[in-house]
Amino acid sequence: MDNIKIKKADEADAAIICLLARITFSETFGMHFRDPLDIQEYFNKTFSVAKIRDSIKKDNNRYWLIYVNELPVGYSKLKLFSPSDFLKEKETCQLQKIYILRDFLGKNLGHIMVKEMLKEAFLQARQTMWLSVLKENQRAVRFYKNQDFEICGEHTFQIGKELFDFYVMKRRLSLELR
Repeated sequence: MDNIKIKKADEADAAIICLLARITFSETFGMHFRDPLDIQEYFNKTFSVAKIRDSIKKDNNRYWLIYVNELPVGYSKLKLFSPSDFLKEKETCQLQKIYILRDFLGKNLGHIMVKEMLKEAFLQARQTMWLSVLKENQRAVRFYKNQDFEICGEHTFQIGKELFDFYVMKRRLSLELR
């Protein structure tokens, strides 16, 4: 049986998160890029150690790492206050990132990470959690639906020359998280 551990990340974890971010992003989106320079530019802008470290320092952000048998295999990021044009509620937070290495999918790790983020959001008195998920990533869409998120909108996002279509999903936070 696997030994699974989740921990809140701190500045010392920035390099691990950066490496996991690059690998998991490539596993999830890499096949959609026609020009490898586009993904490299995105990595350099978004997933540098300094940028991740600065993001961890911000009071509005929370990161977690998940380990299996002492090996870091995934990370998540919650933005505690993040209004959305798709939501009426004011006290909203955003599940910005949740990525797990492909070899570790299907081990219930995503559920563990979402549960930690929901607890934190509830403790911070947030009413709703929202996220964006690539429309064609049906595995992820099903996962979030199983976590009681519902589709509430759509948007696009451009990286380099590529345009991506996303669903916006939300989940109301409730007392069962206490």
